[in-house]
Amino acid sequence: MDAIERIREMEEILQGAKPVLARLDAALEDYAALWDRLRALDRYYGGEDWRADLAMDEAGQLPRSLRRGVLSEDEVYDLLGDEQRIRERMRELVVTDTEKEEQT
Repeated sequence: MDAIERIREMEEILQGAKPVLARLDAALEDYAALWDRLRALDRYYGGEDWRADLAMDEAGQLPRSLRRGVLSEDEVYDLLGDEQRIRERMRELVVTDTEKEEQT
């Protein structure tokens, strides 16, 4: 690869990376802002209050118009599982990057 091809390729990487990193940065800001609320949901799910709320729902004591996805076992479980999977992916990226640095 000659210098011109190399520069073009590196320029393409540079320009393509800018919007991706900007979106990632914004997403990480959103995630950081959500962190405490996700932890609250995790504590609620399957806990005493959740079981009491589910019993009220099953007894027909909650308004029909009330959204109650949080009382379904699958929806919250899936969300928390997705969050765990994403945190693991981020951890793997950091570990992989650290290992690469140590090898150089």
